[in-house]
Amino acid sequence: QVQLVESGGGLVQPGGSLRLSCAASGSIFSINAMGWYRQAPGKERELVASITRDGSTNYLGSVKGRFTISRDNAKNTVYLQMNSLKPEDTAVYYCNARGVVVIATLRISDYWGQGTQVTVSS
Repeated sequence: QVQLVESGGGLVQPGGSLRLSCAASGSIFSINAMGWYRQAPGKERELVASITRDGSTNYLGSVKGRFTISRDNAKNTVYLQMNSLKPEDTAVYYCNARGVVVIATLRISDYWGQGTQVTVSS
């Protein structure tokens, strides 16, 4: 069983910073890509940033230059450093792990975290 546990969300004023963390646990052999999605009330879930195992990154246009994604392959952990936060960044942020190979079965699956709330407000 693979689980993704997120942390680091909260309330921050506009212009502030937060750092999200997501640790994958379980019998994991490898993870292809990890990423962060967000979903605001009344809107569809969207990809914020993703990073492959070799470090290639991809960002949503509106967060480029403000957010930075990174990962620690040895710890199966992905981070999202969010700077210069804006009210429109308010959403539930979800961690995603894609192409997870489980040791016992060698099956490849995708997993989601439970979500963490980020609120940007004065």
